[in-house]
Amino acid sequence: MDIRIAGTVNDSIVDGPGLRYAVFTQGCPHACPGCHNPETHDYHGGKTADTQRLIDAMKANPLLDGLTLSGGEPFEQPLPCALLAESAREAGLNVWAYSGYTFEELTARQDAETQRLLKALDVLVDGRFEMGQRSLDLAYCGSRNQRLIDVKKSLETEAVHLWTPPKW
Repeated sequence: MDIRIAGTVNDSIVDGPGLRYAVFTQGCPHACPGCHNPETHDYHGGKTADTQRLIDAMKANPLLDGLTLSGGEPFEQPLPCALLAESAREAGLNVWAYSGYTFEELTARQDAETQRLLKALDVLVDGRFEMGQRSLDLAYCGSRNQRLIDVKKSLETEAVHLWTPPKW
């Protein structure tokens, strides 16, 4: 299956904990002022990639801890992103996604593809980037309104549960 992407990073250390395979999807409806990936907003930009090739590249790196889906907006392409996420989980990796949509907005969607992607995630960093709430002191997000959500626990209880990093 094809997916439109801006690019990938084979060894990211900033898009979640540990060493991560990051896929930057192409196309975003939010266009947040101050976004650090504005080149991903155009739905016609980037390039088309085959999800199986991305999966193969991800699985070829035995040092990875996880997969991160970013953008752009991964939930604009939920089915190919779900395929990537499910393959990562099968490979024993944790899966994160960054979305300008809130958890509540995503769970309110009635389409099966969005729900499939949500169910394949461990952590969702949700909410639009807000320049007025920008902070360099936050782990894994850019503005104070954004949340790191434990998706599995939140879906099970039907209430938002925040993810907290393990203590060393």
